[in-house]
Amino acid sequence: MSRILRIATRKSPLALAQTRYVGEEIRKHAPDVVIEEVHLMTEGDRVLDVPLAKVGGKGLFVTEVERALIDGLADIAVHSLKDVPEALAEGMILACIPEREDPRDVLATRDGSGLFDLSAGARLGTSSLRRAVQLHRERPDLAIKVLRGNVGTRLRKLDEGDVDAAVLAYAGLKRLGLDKERRVHVLPIEQSIPAVGQGALAIEARASDAATLALLAPLEHRMSRIAVEAERAFLQHLGGSCTTPVAAHARFIEGRLRMDAMVGAIDGSELMRSSVDQPLSPDAKDAIARARAMGIDAAARLLSEGARILVDAARAASDPYAAGLYSHS
Repeated sequence: MSRILRIATRKSPLALAQTRYVGEEIRKHAPDVVIEEVHLMTEGDRVLDVPLAKVGGKGLFVTEVERALIDGLADIAVHSLKDVPEALAEGMILACIPEREDPRDVLATRDGSGLFDLSAGARLGTSSLRRAVQLHRERPDLAIKVLRGNVGTRLRKLDEGDVDAAVLAYAGLKRLGLDKERRVHVLPIEQSIPAVGQGALAIEARASDAATLALLAPLEHRMSRIAVEAERAFLQHLGGSCTTPVAAHARFIEGRLRMDAMVGAIDGSELMRSSVDQPLSPDAKDAIARARAMGIDAAARLLSEGARILVDAARAASDPYAAGLYSHS
């Protein structure tokens, strides 16, 4: 007898693409499962004219979707991990982290220009304080503009001339099949450290739902889980908020786990980096605990060097976009 699996998801093109990818992966291992999508509109989808950092942060994309699980309207929820707060609702767990897509940022322009091809004063569109601070360090002569909306909306605004360049997540373009249609420049980690969890999906479920957890088990990707646990531990220990320009990216390189992290000032005047690595086998029983300890260590190093001042200043700012980093002309 077939089982129906209800997946809660936002209605944006990217959210639906991610949900359908998860559904297909589940059916590879359980072909009798019938997937039903539970479409939801979140506060982050409704508020399109204000940067997220001013109206509550990325958790705005998660709350209503998570509520569908709590109310029994869905069995699982598919999130972009970078939107998921450290603390979930009671009784919920991140049941599965599938294999991570490319976590890097990309620069999109109308003519294929790269970051250093842009003319002085060119308008760079991003609402991400993390991206803005790092790219301001590379090109302080650019005018950084707030750019919100889903992937399609931001690309349309670029094509219509609202900005001269836009910074996007490579993973989103790939999942939408746009990576071959657009000429983009991939920004190396050294220029733009990705957001915590960027490129990874998070499948949330009820901790008590053993049957659903068993369905999800084959999708779990151990190396991706370990890496994002390190990043999330870094963010939690640093105490960063949605208004803090902060980044962390962990990955395995030749038997070692390496993490690069960053915290910046909201006016772009300061940027602090930290890199840590250690030998680590993904098969080790304590790999996740050691990865989280490494993330905490990276945060502690930055805090010991004065990062607390930057974090507190960002938390205290009523409007981080008015601090001088962004151009409002």
